[in-house]
This record gives sequence, C-alpha cells and structure tokens, in this order.
Amino acid sequence: MQQDLFGFDVKLDKDKGYQVLQKRLDNYEKDWCFQYDMRQKLLQEDLFYSSLSLDETLSLKTSDFSFDIVKSEKEKQQCTCFIEKHEWLGTIAPFTTHWFVAKYKNLLAGVILFSEPYNRQVLFDDERYKDVERLISRGACISWSPKNLASMFLMWCIKWMVSNTHYRVFTAYSDPSAKELGTIYQACNFYYLGNKFGKATRYYHPFIKDKIVNSRAFRDVSMYKYAAFLLDVKWNESWACGNTMKWDAIPQDIESKLRAKTIEIEHNATQIPFPSKHKYAYVLGIDKRETKALRCKFEKFNKIYEYPKERGK
Repeated sequence: MQQDLFGFDVKLDKDKGYQVLQKRLDNYEKDWCFQYDMRQKLLQEDLFYSSLSLDETLSLKTSDFSFDIVKSEKEKQQCTCFIEKHEWLGTIAPFTTHWFVAKYKNLLAGVILFSEPYNRQVLFDDERYKDVERLISRGACISWSPKNLASMFLMWCIKWMVSNTHYRVFTAYSDPSAKELGTIYQACNFYYLGNKFGKATRYYHPFIKDKIVNSRAFRDVSMYKYAAFLLDVKWNESWACGNTMKWDAIPQDIESKLRAKTIEIEHNATQIPFPSKHKYAYVLGIDKRETKALRCKFEKFNKIYEYPKERGK
C-alpha cells in the first residue's frame, strides 16, 4: 500500500493505480496553492533533516544561496527525489533537458527543470526562431527557503540558458487544479498568454507506475521497449539513441508491430480529464538589442492578456 499526500491508502494495481494522483486533483479545495500548502506541511520535517533551526532559516536571504546546473546522474537522482516530494505533479517530465539546483551551504534547497515543449507552437512569424523555446516543466523550493528565492532562482536559470544555449523563449504553465495563478511568473514579468492551454485528457497506465502522463509518453523509447516485450520481440539497442527512435534501423515489419502496439496501449490506458491551464512566456536575448527585437516580434505575433487574479478551476 502507498499513502498519498492527502492520507488516502491506495493500492497501485491495474484498476486503482492512477487514483493516487487523481485523488490529489479531485480533493484539493484550499484557498491557497498546493505548493504553499506543502511548504507548511513539510517545514518541521525539512528542518529536522537539514539540522537547521527555525530562527536560522528566518534570517536567510536569497544572497545566501548558490545556483548551479546539474550534470551528474547522482545529482539528477537527488533532484528527482526532491521534485517527487515537493512539487505538485510529483514526477519528472519525460523530455527534461536541463537540470538546475539552488543550495544553501551544501543543502539542496530548490530544483528547476527545463524540458522540450509538450506541444510546439509557433511563437514568432519567423523561421529563424522556430526552435528557441524551452518549457519550464518542474520547479520547487524547500519549505524553509526565503519566499522570493523561487523568482530569483528562476531568473538565474533563464539567464544561464540564454548565455549558454540558443534558447530565447521560456514557457510555463500554472495548473488551476492546484490553485496556481502563476504568481512567480507574474513577479518575474512573464507574458500571460491566457488560460486555454494543455491537453484536456491525460492517461494512467500501470507500466508508467504512479504517473499521470500526456499522449506523448506513449511515443517514448521506453514504451516501444515495453511494446517489444509484450510482442516477444528481442530489443536491439541500435534501434534507439537516447529518447529518439531510429526507425531506419528497424525492419519494416517490426516497426509496424511496435507502432500498432503502442497505439493499442494508449487506447487501453485510463483516461483522466484535466482542466485547461494558464500559460506564461518569458523572452530574453543575449543583449538588450536582441531582447528588444525578440519581444517586439513576440508581442506582434501573440495575444497578451492581463494577469489572472482568482484562483481555482
């Protein structure tokens, strides 16, 4: 048995596995966002494991923290555990590309992850900027951190991305199910693009354990490997590179079987309705000139709305 964040004991089997996260979606009715609620619930536990006193944490400033990009698999595993404990969805996005940490001394105090966008949308009327977007897919800070650490940490990550990669647009979603408004994005002066975003249907499948995923997960390499196992087809490591399938290296008859099987798996997965989400975007260039030019193009091509103020579905 596994106990979720609201105290429900749910057996993760074929029929009930998705209910852990489904109950979270259905039962959160407080007036504040889920992650603020988690900060309060986890404070004593986080203080205990950090060996910090409450008085010491109350005097912390954002300048006491250091930020860095993560490269080692060991640190990524630590980040994964942190997100599972402190973040609303409690999972890692399937196509995460950049991992960042905030630390106080040697204590992990925050994690922000950037991923490939779930659905690539045209953000500029210019072919030169068709691949400049990263999704801010996950983020959370430790319960005893200063309340403005998240916004400072996020802007540090964005500036690092601009300085070290070709990415210039950083999108993010806020989930009304978690009573999120996007307060951090508003504080950082993101553009607000409205509240009609996100797929209306997500999925649960026992193979993916206790995760709720979108349809893209059924095109992941791990799912094709699972399909091969079900078909009793011996998997060849040359058929994939990282998260990309190398279809040219796969015999045509096997390719057809794998594709058909993953479609069947998706069809048989439990469908879960999701409310639409708020969407935000931040545009930043390598210097003031590029920033001004990109923002001008972005504002002409995208409808910008006033920030939302009311929480809820």
